[in-house]
Amino acid sequence: MSPKSHQKHGQVVRPSLGNFHRREWAIMGAPCSVINTLIQDLGVRLSPNWHLGTMDASHGNDHPTPCATISYTDYISFHRTDSRVAATPFHFAHLFHQADAVLVNGNHFQASRQIVIIDPAKKDSLQRKLDYLTDVQLLLLQSGQHAPWDFLGPYLEGKDITVLPLSDTQAIADWLVSKLLDDTPPLYGLVLAGGYSKRMGTDKGLIDYHGKPQREYMADLLALRCESVFISCRADQLADIPAPYQGLPDSFLNLGPFGAILSAFRAYPDAAWLVVACDLPLLDSATLQYLIQHRNPSRPATAFRSPDNAFPEPLITIWEPKAYPTLLQFMAQGYACPRKVLINTNTHLLQAPDPRVLTNVNSPEEKAALGQREG
Repeated sequence: MSPKSHQKHGQVVRPSLGNFHRREWAIMGAPCSVINTLIQDLGVRLSPNWHLGTMDASHGNDHPTPCATISYTDYISFHRTDSRVAATPFHFAHLFHQADAVLVNGNHFQASRQIVIIDPAKKDSLQRKLDYLTDVQLLLLQSGQHAPWDFLGPYLEGKDITVLPLSDTQAIADWLVSKLLDDTPPLYGLVLAGGYSKRMGTDKGLIDYHGKPQREYMADLLALRCESVFISCRADQLADIPAPYQGLPDSFLNLGPFGAILSAFRAYPDAAWLVVACDLPLLDSATLQYLIQHRNPSRPATAFRSPDNAFPEPLITIWEPKAYPTLLQFMAQGYACPRKVLINTNTHLLQAPDPRVLTNVNSPEEKAALGQREG
């Protein structure tokens, strides 16, 4: 094997992350006090519908709890974690993964996108940081300023960049919300059909309730509303999935639906996943449409409450990309239950318009009872 063809590590698809988050903006070009005031105001205006992370450097002499490597403090109205262990770029994605965006003090840190303030107090400082300007998306004019500095020309040419007064924080907040909405993750569909169907005694994905195998019927339902649809399966089932349906074999093995969801995120980490089990023969198009219409991409997941116990129903759920590291966290702690993840995270819960559609059919007795009820 030649050196070029040798691969030392396994292939993993990397999410589209910046330095701190997939959606991040460094605010630069003004004193830190101006930047901090803007960030605080934006946080107030965007809450509670959106969750912002912030990245800054302290100018004071605050110290964490003496003798503690990591300390967590519950201040009732907020919660703080202090650490004496220096963070690396790999920590930041985990730290901010529940946020919808991260606003960064660009006087101290770089981010993949930039908001530039035109403020005479920081003109020289900004000119020294031109290599930070990789994707300027918004210009904010300090009072008395009417145009950007000439030296910014090469970084703005050919771009349709919005220009707003720094004082109009509501317009800035509206601009940020429009960016977040434009950047809503695409919705992919996943039909869970990789189980062994031990209680049913035959493959539940192949049962014909609607004139075709159930896994294909569910894939067709999802295809009406999702950009791409996959049938989750075991590796030994892949060859039996007919074209044009796409199989997605488990790469997290022996974890049931939990492993199937993780396998989907592993293959396409920037997509949100509408996950449905193949054992929901009453699931209809109207219910899927209701779930999608009420999707909250700011939450890790959007799910229905189970009509049986009011717990989240994990197997007809939209899982957002921010759920991926949370699922991995739960697995690292020895949990492989999607419902436990939904219960213990900030899930957006809905009441199903018709609770009957959430009926699971897992055994011949349940299938017979369903037939009697439908008849």
